[in-house]
Amino acid sequence: MKNFLFISPNFPENYWMFCRELKKNGLNVLGIGDQPYEELSQGLKDSLDEYYKVSSLENEEEVYRAVAFLIFKHGRIDWLESNNEYWLERDARLRTAFHITSGFQEDDIPRIKYKSRMKEYYARVGIPTARYHLVDTMEGYRKFIEEVGYPVVVKPDNGVGASHTYRLENQEQLEEFMQTKEADVSYIMEEFVFAEVNSYDAIIDSHGNPIFETGNVSPVSIMDIVNNEDNAIFYIVKELAGDTRQAGRATAKSFNVRSRFVHFEFFRLQKDQEGLGRKGELVGLEVNMRPSGGFSPDMMDFACTTDVYKMWADMIAFDKTEMHPGERQYCAFAGRRDGKRFVLSHEAVMEKYRQNIRMEDRLPEVLADAMGNQIYIAVFPTRHEMENFFQDILKSE
Repeated sequence: MKNFLFISPNFPENYWMFCRELKKNGLNVLGIGDQPYEELSQGLKDSLDEYYKVSSLENEEEVYRAVAFLIFKHGRIDWLESNNEYWLERDARLRTAFHITSGFQEDDIPRIKYKSRMKEYYARVGIPTARYHLVDTMEGYRKFIEEVGYPVVVKPDNGVGASHTYRLENQEQLEEFMQTKEADVSYIMEEFVFAEVNSYDAIIDSHGNPIFETGNVSPVSIMDIVNNEDNAIFYIVKELAGDTRQAGRATAKSFNVRSRFVHFEFFRLQKDQEGLGRKGELVGLEVNMRPSGGFSPDMMDFACTTDVYKMWADMIAFDKTEMHPGERQYCAFAGRRDGKRFVLSHEAVMEKYRQNIRMEDRLPEVLADAMGNQIYIAVFPTRHEMENFFQDILKSE
């Protein structure tokens, strides 16, 4: 029996379903986390053969000791994953330290985590990317901005989500950034791309071939949502665009992706932009070697009438799946920010869209910055119906 070690199987909450499907496929599923065992959901408890609690997942030495103990007790670990961006680097270090070969190793980290290093691999398959400068001195910034013009975007070269990401419009904002940026963080500055974000989401087998593909569209950037305290919207597409499919597959080959659930982000240009392309064309943004975050896996299930948790576990256990998507629809996510006066109350939303809504929830503050306080997830057969839903949900007085 193969041993699968899942790091932090309790967060996000829906990730316990990855463990459930691994267990169904006959794997010995082990977990390491910092939540007390008695507080785990019953579904997760039933899916784990053993759970090792550490005082903190941030304590690297303690996590190493936990892995060593589980190896001593259960034998060689065949797979180690968290499927979580925050732990990807540590996952790779653990695989390298314990000779677990079924995933990225420590040497792979620069090209899959540093935004500046990703650009080379996009270029290898002919996908353009925004011009950039690794932030150092005011003189260096000014020289780069003279080349590309304002606005520019600055963000950590190795960062998660939209934290510490800024759009700079002028010299005053540049100077403010210089005075307030974190001294121990390496930043990348990029020319601003006028675009919406389109993603390629796929489960890739051990030969680098997709066994499932879909994608999402974010008309409003996460950076704007966080920095401007906007409402949040995005959606899973009904059908993946041909150019997104082609770019996603080429990117997977370039980065030598094997046996992973991935989320690759591309800009779709909203106007002609010199050096990047014409309106409607794709530009590489960044790769994420894990599933799209939050409720996205559930949204893929709703949009594609399938079970991505099972397909991923089938890929792990059998390197293939017999499950195929059914009827496809759009799946819309809308997150409303507290403090805004909306035309439709929560009760009115639930009444009007009760046939479409698949999930609604109040989010904790740690998630609300990027996703809103009150979220709605709904399916629609047509884009027109979905756009009417977004308008109704977010219309304010």
